[in-house]
Amino acid sequence: MAAERDNLMQMGELQRRLSTAERSVFRLETLPAYSAAGEVDLLRDFHAGRPLPPRTPETDPWLRMVADSVQAGTRWSRIHVLHRPLSDYLRFELLGYHGNVAAGEDVRIADRATAPEALGALRQDFWLLDDEFGVIIEYDGEGRRLAMEPTRDVGSLIEQRDLAMTYSIPLRDYLPTVQDELRRSW
Repeated sequence: MAAERDNLMQMGELQRRLSTAERSVFRLETLPAYSAAGEVDLLRDFHAGRPLPPRTPETDPWLRMVADSVQAGTRWSRIHVLHRPLSDYLRFELLGYHGNVAAGEDVRIADRATAPEALGALRQDFWLLDDEFGVIIEYDGEGRRLAMEPTRDVGSLIEQRDLAMTYSIPLRDYLPTVQDELRRSW
């Protein structure tokens, strides 16, 4: 077990690798909710109906890293595979993705209702960098990150990305289809 833990990646190492990717960074998200310490106050404000602070490369260090990387020529993309009705967290996240788009990330949504059999197989979150290096992310039932495992065996990750891409649409096209489910307009 100790040897397995030695192979696990820490968030700082992931950020370093993301910022040095040369051609592409891809993220697949599959959960209806995530539990991150940095979002606790934002989620509380969202649930209370209070306005959220703008997320832009000027206000958010993560988005600054993405914007700088995109400016240097790296393509960033993400697909969230989800199902409806939207969870409270997904409503929060869908609206928050505007910051990612502003930073230059191609954010797409794959709704499981459009292809239940094909998209049903996509249950593992991961990062894929330059189609050469992957990070498989494990979560508990509450959406708390448990582990990040690096891998160079990326064939199945590329297949999953391509499958998700086949059934996804850009965020700007998806949002009007769920407008009635969103708490506030964008």
